[in-house]
Amino acid sequence: MPYHFLEVAVTPSVRAAQADMGADQIWLGDHDRPSDRFTENEVAFIEQRDSFYIASVSETGWPYVQHRGGAPGFLKVIDDQTLAFADYRGNRQYISTGNFEENDRACLFLMDYPRRARLKMYGHVERLALDADPALTERVQDTGYKAKIERIFKIRLEAYDWNCPQHITPRYTQQEVEQAVDPLRQRLAQLEAENAILRSRLEGNEK
Repeated sequence: MPYHFLEVAVTPSVRAAQADMGADQIWLGDHDRPSDRFTENEVAFIEQRDSFYIASVSETGWPYVQHRGGAPGFLKVIDDQTLAFADYRGNRQYISTGNFEENDRACLFLMDYPRRARLKMYGHVERLALDADPALTERVQDTGYKAKIERIFKIRLEAYDWNCPQHITPRYTQQEVEQAVDPLRQRLAQLEAENAILRSRLEGNEK
């Protein structure tokens, strides 16, 4: 049976908090569509992302949130229920890696700050050695990225949901800013060239 996101997220304590805030009636009934398979909309969104946040929980109950980044599309959609990405060497604390060995549950947040969109999902994480699935390793590895790849993380989707844009502050990457500013730079260069020609003509007339 397809999981709805809220069927996973809303526990008795969450329901009690909703009731305390007078919001419990909002989420009664079938307000959340089945969301255990990615549609073309989610696939397109994921393939455009250059970063995401992934949360894990330790055996002592403490949550941990880690940022992962790369070239757009580094988080690969393997099929409509599976994601995978190459895990490169970082500070070598291995907190997420260790947590997933004990508890494979994860929560991911994928952000599109300029468009104020957020895709969140629950999933189960599997750690794979590089030689466990050579075809998958080849698919997720970025040969142009010089960091050392240590493992593959494969994520089986449990459920996803889209957040409303409220309270998301737009932010832009350096590349996005440069793309927006480039037409202005070209226009400025054109005006400076035209200005130089006019100045030269004026100077010639004054002689």
